Amino acid sequence: MPDKRHERPYQNVLETIGWTPLIRLNKVTRGIQTPVYGKAEFFNPGGSVKDRIGLPIIEQAERDGRLKPGGTIVEGTSGNTGIGLAIAAALRGYRCIFTMPDKMSQEKVRLLKAFGAQVIVTPTAVPPDHPDHYVVMAKRIAAETPNAILADQFYNPANPEAHYATTGPELWEQTEGRITHFVAAAGTGGTITGVGRYLKEKNPNIQVIAGDPVGSILAEYWRSDGANTIEGTPYKVEGIGQEKIPGTLDMSVIDEYHTVTDKASFAMARRLTREEGLFVGGSSGLIAKVALDVARRVNDPDAYVVTFLCDTGERYLSKLYSDEWMRENQMLDTERMTLGHVLGTKLGEAPTVVSIAPGASVRQALNLMSVHDVSQLPIMDGTHCVGSVSDWSLSQKSLDNPKLLDATVSDIMDAPFPTVEGDQVIDVVVKLLSKSNPAVLVQEHGVIQGIVTRSDMLHFMMQR
Repeated sequence: MPDKRHERPYQNVLETIGWTPLIRLNKVTRGIQTPVYGKAEFFNPGGSVKDRIGLPIIEQAERDGRLKPGGTIVEGTSGNTGIGLAIAAALRGYRCIFTMPDKMSQEKVRLLKAFGAQVIVTPTAVPPDHPDHYVVMAKRIAAETPNAILADQFYNPANPEAHYATTGPELWEQTEGRITHFVAAAGTGGTITGVGRYLKEKNPNIQVIAGDPVGSILAEYWRSDGANTIEGTPYKVEGIGQEKIPGTLDMSVIDEYHTVTDKASFAMARRLTREEGLFVGGSSGLIAKVALDVARRVNDPDAYVVTFLCDTGERYLSKLYSDEWMRENQMLDTERMTLGHVLGTKLGEAPTVVSIAPGASVRQALNLMSVHDVSQLPIMDGTHCVGSVSDWSLSQKSLDNPKLLDATVSDIMDAPFPTVEGDQVIDVVVKLLSKSNPAVLVQEHGVIQGIVTRSDMLHFMMQR
């Protein structure tokens, strides 16, 4: 039966928040019997799960009398909560000031500014009690700004209550009460706390499983039951993990905690986009990686694993969806292609080196290049390359002085081609190829195996 949720108009955009779709994962789950579904929170109007808490936080502050007409909302945010607050504030007529760590993507900064918010970027690599820490700075700005409140998502009970009231019931209804495992992650902890409390009230056997980035303190704190408070280290995944324990996180609802690297998180996010058509951010990749590990371990077609797809990948085009950024941060696995691979694509075309001796004439060299359809020749003295000639150079010189046709190639040869081992990676070899150095000789165990030209290299790269 078609979804009729949008069959009538809404009074404003805030009414479209929630009731996001639950979508089965099909390709990334190959070989896994347990079905896995993703709660696609990027369908919210602001593109993330944090849309759910913006209005409840504002409404609670209004009821408490802390937020008055024309007031200012201040918050330290990784971006998504700020967007959720900014959308609600735009309709309620409030001003917004947000502080953000400098590791967050520029897309988030620009998006917040597009909603009219003032954004202050703070250093990431400072302790949680440092004056320049984004949360500490937000508290100071709220205290110093007239008619301002701190949204305080890390300690505001309206945060988990919003998920208890909306996200949890949605999942219970969408899965028809069959959900067995809920997999999420904690930034503020509001989502996993609110959803976890609701689901466990409906069925105490439901497993609530959390993922955490390597570098965050939350997983270790949970594993040690609060006895081990380690110091956090930097990580690249945005919006989840912490360097201190947030007040909105109730760890008693969590049954397992898994730790995942940035590299594995981003790889899974890219897979979800390319294989499932679900354009998500790095936190979704981390949570999905945990969900697949759980599903693989459970190995039960009657189980029902729900993973959380927190936000849209549009926030990370300059980061995890940029091959250049991924390479700079050593997170992109690329096949180690060597010169031998390039030479292998030529087998059947020119399996041996077409060369000429130093005493041969220019006429012979031009004929040889014409017969074998090559544009340059190494000049070989035994097993050593002592020089090189090209058809363009020889033709130009012979047209200017026809007598050169009977001269020896050693009289007018260019520099020898470099000799490179076959196991050399092509990135290094590409740097050797230039207009003045159009080819390299490929050597293995001291024996010349072939020649690779600029044209060969370009053709190989185009095929890849």
